[in-house]
Amino acid sequence: MVSSVYAQLAQRLDDLPNGFPSTESGVELRLLARLFTPQEAALAAAMHLRREPGRVIAQRIGVEPGEARRTLKGMVRKGLIRVRRGEGELLFSLMPFVVGFYEEQLPRMDEELARLVEEYFQETGAAAVTRDQPALHRVIPVEEAIPFELEIFPHERASQLLENAKSWGVRDCICRVQQRLLGRGCDYPVENCITFAPVENAFDHSSVTRAIGKEEALQILAEAQQAGLIHSTGNYVEPHYYICNCCTCCCGILRGVAEFGVPTAVAKADFKTVVDAEACTGCGTCLDRCQFGALTVEEGTCVVDDVRCVGCGLCVTQCPTDALHLARRPVGEVPQPPQNIRAWGDERLLRRQSGLADT
Repeated sequence: MVSSVYAQLAQRLDDLPNGFPSTESGVELRLLARLFTPQEAALAAAMHLRREPGRVIAQRIGVEPGEARRTLKGMVRKGLIRVRRGEGELLFSLMPFVVGFYEEQLPRMDEELARLVEEYFQETGAAAVTRDQPALHRVIPVEEAIPFELEIFPHERASQLLENAKSWGVRDCICRVQQRLLGRGCDYPVENCITFAPVENAFDHSSVTRAIGKEEALQILAEAQQAGLIHSTGNYVEPHYYICNCCTCCCGILRGVAEFGVPTAVAKADFKTVVDAEACTGCGTCLDRCQFGALTVEEGTCVVDDVRCVGCGLCVTQCPTDALHLARRPVGEVPQPPQNIRAWGDERLLRRQSGLADT
């Protein structure tokens, strides 16, 4: 009976646009059991992405409303579901696995949970976060790499996303924390996942996110670029609430490209690196900056593999002779991101249901 409630929750999560594919070993059920009590799983399996009062969710599964409300509030504190204040009552909504309740498990991430997540990731071949289209995340190019005469849209500028916010915060990268618990990972900085909100003081009372000012958020962004981390965010135009600074050795999404060979695991920026052959000395400095193997030096000149290049621009910022820059890709080469997260979800779910997930 207990395992069946986790199976129901797993199916509910897989019905969401983000997906939560099953495995032969059933590790996804062990993962859910590590995070949800049976009572919590039963409530979550009856929830939707749209916000609802606790009494409606309770009625759906025949639970006393007061008991359900107490359990739901506990789930919010554990980062398993979302809550918002409605007119006279709290409204609760389901969260997907990724991007969702996985990222909220920083306070509970330990070696056991880290191993369950890794086992699930390995057994699904990264399908939990990389299989379906449109991709979960989109690369944001380094602005310094783009010639000033090119128009850059607001959703393509990481700094613009931060400028438009009214409060800012930073938290540890859950992926690097998880990998380090397994004795893996890298030496990249950990506290650099930036979150922001359109209201003031949004992170003042958070136990996970450290509230910061706009200037510090911009500084963290600059330091991430200097360290060689890739800016990414949700794969839609607006609105945005976070910027991840990712690496291919730890990030679940970027590992899909680098480790599991899924080229569409992350949506490329609408740019590619271009080489000025006359200025290039073939020094190879750019090779260490590219985490996707898109650059080689042939006959003393840098050569770019346009298929592998994601348009992050990290190679450009370290070129000692300014021989590299970003240029717009031909129109239509990179699909334009959906307008908002609802449009993204509708398109992704449609493609999953019609069997177009991998195309």
